[in-house]
Amino acid sequence: MIKTPFVAVDGIIKIFDKDENFKGIVLIERKNPPYGLALPGGFVDIGETTEEALIREMKEETDLDVIITKLHGVYSKPDRDPRFHTVSIVYICKAYGEPKGKDDAKKASIYKLEEIPFEKLVFDHGKILKDFLER
Repeated sequence: MIKTPFVAVDGIIKIFDKDENFKGIVLIERKNPPYGLALPGGFVDIGETTEEALIREMKEETDLDVIITKLHGVYSKPDRDPRFHTVSIVYICKAYGEPKGKDDAKKASIYKLEEIPFEKLVFDHGKILKDFLER
């Protein structure tokens, strides 16, 4: 049997108000280990594209309907997830409204870029967000 890493998607959701003013990005507080703050995301289901998985996971965890604007990057270090080897495809997306924590997210909140609590982020989401801020 062939063994491969798990495939996941994560979203950097940029929130805008109705007048197109940027409010910040969404981070979730995880309900399950590892506990802490994270980008919303999850695993790709069989028969689903990564884009479909992202849109589904963003809705499930934040109750937001997102528009994918671009691919941010692929993160694949074998130790990036303490549970098992996971490859994450990270997209930047846009949404409107207030996020609500659902499914695996205990809470979902908007953070201004200068207020991101990097010390509370799990996985390699601090690196992902630092890469995002540098671009």
